Amino acid sequence: MKILKYKKKRNGQYELQLESGEELILYEEVILKFELLLKKKIEQSEKEKVLLCNQEYDVYYVALKALKNRFRSVKDLKELLLKKEYPVEYVEKAIDKLLKQGYLNDQSFAKAYINNQMITSSKGPRKIEKELLDKGVQSDIIFKELEVFTKEEQISKIKKIATRLIKSNRSRGGAVLRRKITHDIQMAGYDVSLINSVLSTMEFGDTKDIAKKEYDKLYRRLSRKYSGRELDYKIKEKLYQKGLYYED
Repeated sequence: MKILKYKKKRNGQYELQLESGEELILYEEVILKFELLLKKKIEQSEKEKVLLCNQEYDVYYVALKALKNRFRSVKDLKELLLKKEYPVEYVEKAIDKLLKQGYLNDQSFAKAYINNQMITSSKGPRKIEKELLDKGVQSDIIFKELEVFTKEEQISKIKKIATRLIKSNRSRGGAVLRRKITHDIQMAGYDVSLINSVLSTMEFGDTKDIAKKEYDKLYRRLSRKYSGRELDYKIKEKLYQKGLYYED
C-alpha cells in the first residue's frame, strides 16, 4: 500500500495516510527503522511487524512520561505499565532501556523519596523504610540512604510531634496522655527507646482546665443515670482512665 501523506503530530509521532484510506500513527523511530520515508509504501506482510514495533516504542514513551511526572521505583513503574495491559515482554524491554539510560534508578528514587518525606511529613525512618520496601527498593539501598535521617533530626521531629499532640489534647493527661503519644509516635515510625528518651524531658501533667471540662462533660452525661457517691465514683473512674484528676 502506498503512503500518500505524512503528517507530523506531537510526541515524535507521525500520521500516515494510506491509499486504502487507513491511517497509521507511528513513532519517528519506527518510520526510520522500516525506511517508510524512502519506500513511501508499506507492504501488508510487514504491517503487523511495524505495528508491534510501534507498540514497543509506545510502552517506552509512556514509561518515560510517567518518570517525568514524578520519581518512581522499578517496581512502581512496572506495575503501572502492566496495569495498562501492555505485553510483559515490552514492559521488560522498556524498564531495561530506562535503567541503562539512567532515567530509572532505585537508589536515586530512594534518596529523593526520603528527602521528600523528611521535609513534608512527620514519618520516622522505620515507616519510610517499610514504604520503600513495599515499593521494591532493596534493603541495603534503603539502609544507606536513610543515613541522612540522623538521630538529631529524629529527636527534633519527635519533640515537634509530641508538643503538637500535647497542645491539641483536650481529654487526657498524665501517664495516659504520655502512653498515647508514645504509641502515636511509634506508629509514625520512630524507635520507642528514642521516643521515651525525648518524652522523659517533657511535661504531661493534667491541667485544671482539661480536667474541669472533662468533669463537667462527664457529670452532664452520667448524672442522668447515677447520683450521690456513685456518681462521684463513676466520674472519678472515667477521669482516671484519661489520666486526669479533679476535685470540685
